[in-house]
Amino acid sequence: MAFGHNAMIITRTPLRISLGGGGTDLRSYYEKRGGFFISAAINYSIYIAVHETFEDGFIVKYSKMEKVQRVSEIQNDIIRETLKLHGITGHVEINSIANLPSGTGLGSSGTFGVGLLKAVYALKREHISPYQLAEEATKIQVDILKRPVGKQDQYIAAFGGVTCFDIDKKGNVTATPLRVDKRALHMLEDNLLLFFTGYSRSADSILKEQHDRSKSSDAQMLGNLDFMKKLGLESKDALESGDLARFGELMNTHWEHKKERSGSMSNPLIDKWYAKARKAGAIGGKLIGAGGGGFLMFYAKDSAKLRRAMAAEGLEEVRFTFDFEGSKTVVNE
Repeated sequence: MAFGHNAMIITRTPLRISLGGGGTDLRSYYEKRGGFFISAAINYSIYIAVHETFEDGFIVKYSKMEKVQRVSEIQNDIIRETLKLHGITGHVEINSIANLPSGTGLGSSGTFGVGLLKAVYALKREHISPYQLAEEATKIQVDILKRPVGKQDQYIAAFGGVTCFDIDKKGNVTATPLRVDKRALHMLEDNLLLFFTGYSRSADSILKEQHDRSKSSDAQMLGNLDFMKKLGLESKDALESGDLARFGELMNTHWEHKKERSGSMSNPLIDKWYAKARKAGAIGGKLIGAGGGGFLMFYAKDSAKLRRAMAAEGLEEVRFTFDFEGSKTVVNE
């Protein structure tokens, strides 16, 4: 497919933190029970630049660089399958830049997929709604690439904001903004702290274990995820009523139960940091994402004290604000 107008498209798509109900967005669970989760987009993004070139073939730059003639030769599977699906046969350069590392639990592969699709639609001069964007990005990862991932990352990347998502047993998703007042939202932003553990990892192995056990109706796994969904709904009530201390307590309960899902969810060092944070005034916290590394997030009564305690452990804080725009095209020339 050639475009003939030497287009340059840049999209910006937010990363996310999960605020409740994580894990219930996997098909192996929601087809049995229906899912619910709360997610928040943050002001760290993945930028995708797609540029029409005069050369045959493809130039693709992410953490690696590829220069190939045919779409089937592209090693990055999300890029390859997205371009294949849209019949793009060459004359394209794709660059990806993220302002936080991938594999850190902030939904980067889902964000990447959504941002790339948004750019491809802009290149084709076609409109796509946030809902269609999230569904198509999920289809590529789950149905085509057979990754054991859910819908959370794609949906929050497409919609942005602090949003509640209900999934019925057929996989239909309803997105509703969290009804939280401005004061509570600012308090949440001020007292939710993110610290980088220094570990990056692929979520796939942890998620595959969860997916396989849910699919085979493992009673322990389904019971754990039922409880996670209940905690997610309770977190929604706590946030919407402005009871942020209660939200922090629910986060702590969530983490204790999340660790039961897989032996590789935590490790002695993460457990040590978590205990230290609790001593320093964190009401609750958890590892963001599937587990095993990435970012520790805490809700703190005394954020200054917690910052000092984590700095003493050598953990770097990443300060953030919420992003209410979702995936958007920032350059279209």
